[in-house]
Amino acid sequence: MPVPATLARIQQLAVVPIIRTPDASSALAAVEAVLAGGIDCVEITMTVAGAIKVIEAVADRYGDRVLLGAGTVLDPETARACMLAGAEFFVTPALNVRTIEIAKRYSKAIFPGALTPTEVLTAWEAGADGIKVFPCNALGGPKYIKALKAPFPHIDLIPTGGVNLETLPAFLAAGATAVGVGSELVDNQSLAAGNSEIITRRTREFREAVAAFRGAPQYAR
Repeated sequence: MPVPATLARIQQLAVVPIIRTPDASSALAAVEAVLAGGIDCVEITMTVAGAIKVIEAVADRYGDRVLLGAGTVLDPETARACMLAGAEFFVTPALNVRTIEIAKRYSKAIFPGALTPTEVLTAWEAGADGIKVFPCNALGGPKYIKALKAPFPHIDLIPTGGVNLETLPAFLAAGATAVGVGSELVDNQSLAAGNSEIITRRTREFREAVAAFRGAPQYAR
């Protein structure tokens, strides 16, 4: 998928579900639950046992029906492996310029992790398509996003950490392009208990929260 299409889809959804489960089977169950809830985008982190095989399995099973990302990508070698497995975008927990460079070389979207204004600008100048602001809640959550958007109105910010159904509207109102949501959406306890329908329900609730925010007159843009 071309980078502009990837960015447009993430902007439209405004929520990127983060799949960080103990093993491949639970990760696949989580992907199915999220898709059933109506969000056709997932980020599978490299902390999942057999993560690259999971990416391959999701890519084979769903193809273009899901926008598939790889998360917790620490280096360009891992990014390359994920790309070959079928990942269309990459998310990193920290800034690694070489990882940005390989994503750009192969025309894939990348959202490197950054926290300070210097890191945000460095990542952007290196070619990042947007910035994962992490851990956002450590510096004030939505207030910090609003502060960053003042000097960087042109940079897409995707806060991760501290995002839930209650804080989602505040993050979007502060100027976040989208949010990354982990355990508040995909929790391992529900998966272990075989209650994936809980994740499906939460996914619908996040979709509804985005729709409600965008329909609220006080937030009109």
